[in-house]
Amino acid sequence: MAAAILIAPAAVAQRPDNLKPSESIWKPAAAPPGGISWAVLESTKEIQRRQAGTIYSKPAFSPKVKALKGKRIKVSGYVMPLQNSPKQTHFVLLAYPPDCPFHLNPAPNQFVEIRTSAPIAVRSGVQSFEGQLILSGEDESGIFYLMKESREI
Repeated sequence: MAAAILIAPAAVAQRPDNLKPSESIWKPAAAPPGGISWAVLESTKEIQRRQAGTIYSKPAFSPKVKALKGKRIKVSGYVMPLQNSPKQTHFVLLAYPPDCPFHLNPAPNQFVEIRTSAPIAVRSGVQSFEGQLILSGEDESGIFYLMKESREI
């Protein structure tokens, strides 16, 4: 049984198939007041195809997510820096804490790539942001959500 777990894909080892990410033992960051919950963003389904050993992912957005396209939204999560600096203008906001070795890589519906006009300080806890939601991923890049013109709230 242990061998099966070791060779299973990350998404399978992460949680049982019958549980949604928001129902598992790991809880996503709570929505800020007036904000979007991760359960809404996680309602997007991932469509994968494999070619020459590479996995390509694109989204099948739920009606709730499609209704948010181009709108200013608020979302909370954990900042994963993309720049070599204590302050960031380009980062990934994760639904779940990034520091747990048992909670494997996030699925494409569990993070938002964010750009801010003013640098923000990275903290270890939950941070909240407001910005324009861009639905992405038709290029099969595996990035479903982008937020531009964002600011920390």
